[in-house]
Amino acid sequence: MKGILFDFNGTLFWDSQLHYDAWEEYSAILRGYPFTYEEMRDRMFGHTNEDIIEYAIGEKPTKEMVEKYGKEKEAVYRKRAKADKEHFKLAPGAIELLDYLKEKNIPRNIATMSEWDNVEFYIEEFHLDKWFEVDKIAYSDGTLPGKPSPDIYLAAAKNINISPYDCVVVEDAISGIQSAQNAKAGKIIAIASLEPLEFYQNIDGLDAIIKDFYEFDRTIFTKVKNLC
Repeated sequence: MKGILFDFNGTLFWDSQLHYDAWEEYSAILRGYPFTYEEMRDRMFGHTNEDIIEYAIGEKPTKEMVEKYGKEKEAVYRKRAKADKEHFKLAPGAIELLDYLKEKNIPRNIATMSEWDNVEFYIEEFHLDKWFEVDKIAYSDGTLPGKPSPDIYLAAAKNINISPYDCVVVEDAISGIQSAQNAKAGKIIAIASLEPLEFYQNIDGLDAIIKDFYEFDRTIFTKVKNLC
């Protein structure tokens, strides 16, 4: 592989429970009762706020509704994230892997369905500019459909001038794995940040399942170089 694309939420930053808690609260506001865990897993992770709101209310939301509920929910999420000092950090082994990628000059990018307010928050709080060209991060800018559409990974790869076929993708969500598959990613690795390892074992198209970034096989890059 020549490059790597990371999902962010639940992958580089293990915040799935924070999003779960925030959307549980807002889904109850939107439809009178909260999402179940299965709905969260299948309808929330990897999807845009517009997608989630549409599912909750059963019809296409107005732009005003999307903006209002989305901003309120994300503000609550960011407040909770900063307050959770024990977990407000990049995933185990992420910094070491990112340092390695930078040292070896391996092309890398982020493909996240987070909106810009959150992306900017991550850049500032986690100093992502140390490892990524932040103006090339692919995020939910209102023009891209949510996962499992391939668009976000196609954009992330294009922004660093690498074919998706030459990239390994790291994901945690079913919709994200499907998005990477639809983008024809060269390899797909699932990271079990919230779900147990067994959850991923019956998912087709995965090349590896890891429990943290300490388990990431770095030879996935060197093997190709050694053949040249």
